[in-house]
Amino acid sequence: MTDEPASAPRRPLTLRDVSDESGVSEMTVSRVLRNRGDVSEATRNKVLEAAKRLGYVPNKIAGALASSRVNLVAVIIPSMSNMVFPEVMTGITQVLDRTDLQPVVGITNYQPDREEDVLYEMLSWRPSGVIIAGLEHSDASRAMLRASGIPVVEIMDVDGEAVDAVVGISHRRAGREMAKAIVKQGFERIGFLGTKMPMDHRARKRFEGFTEALAKTGLEVVEQEFYSGGSALVKGREMTEAILTRDPDLDFLYYSNDMIGAGGLLWCLEKGIDVPGRIGMAGFNGVEFLKGLPKRLATMDAERIEIGRAAAQIVADRASGAVTETGQRIELEPRLQVGDTLRRYKP
Repeated sequence: MTDEPASAPRRPLTLRDVSDESGVSEMTVSRVLRNRGDVSEATRNKVLEAAKRLGYVPNKIAGALASSRVNLVAVIIPSMSNMVFPEVMTGITQVLDRTDLQPVVGITNYQPDREEDVLYEMLSWRPSGVIIAGLEHSDASRAMLRASGIPVVEIMDVDGEAVDAVVGISHRRAGREMAKAIVKQGFERIGFLGTKMPMDHRARKRFEGFTEALAKTGLEVVEQEFYSGGSALVKGREMTEAILTRDPDLDFLYYSNDMIGAGGLLWCLEKGIDVPGRIGMAGFNGVEFLKGLPKRLATMDAERIEIGRAAAQIVADRASGAVTETGQRIELEPRLQVGDTLRRYKP
């Protein structure tokens, strides 16, 4: 938790700010940013670097509307194929449907440079607010968010410093709580299966919380398996087979998300492996489709719809002027769903 909430800037940046930062006239700055007129490469680079440092984004709204905001909310998320984010969007639209605001979605594919491009393009249309997944952004993206002069709500995660408002869960706490539940059931040889984590910051934080809690009991993750790309359900089956082939004595598998966990569960049941008597399992997210599996996978509900609702409400309240404070922080509590794969059978 940060000591003080971040404050939004008092005014949007102007061409004069870029001119002062770069030491180039406003007219030249305008020509560079509009890509018009003859400007030397050195001058062009000087202007673009200054604009990037400041987080300045040109205004694409012309004429009398140029000083106004449009009734759009930029929603920037990593993926729509991941089952998590459509549920977040459901919560956002439930709130915005009661207002004049409309969400417009940008997809980053978990790539920081792509996030920069999407954010730059969306901010150029002067939306009334931004809802953006995660707390980790490039310096350029953070500069643009800070300089935007509009409500910015970072969602899904509260483990870090926010630009402005933040709504989410503590993923480190979610990892710790799952580790405690696993240890309480007497499991000792634990394997971890998940996405490659350099770009999946929330999965990394859960893993850190998970391993820290295990260490306090004298346990550790004894085997790991990672994947990138492809169908998560199929990957879950493949990863589970691989990790149990390497170490058949594992007695618990902790998956970084429910999709690969479901694939692993189905593979074990097909092979006649007793779950959870022989091996326990748990995932993360609490997605709805788990209710249709032969056994319900243990998981942690990340409160996705409520995150979407709360984020949209912050933007709506501040855009309407009903709320003037900035830096709101809403931390929701991840909820353990025991399902059928965490409690061991009694001997």
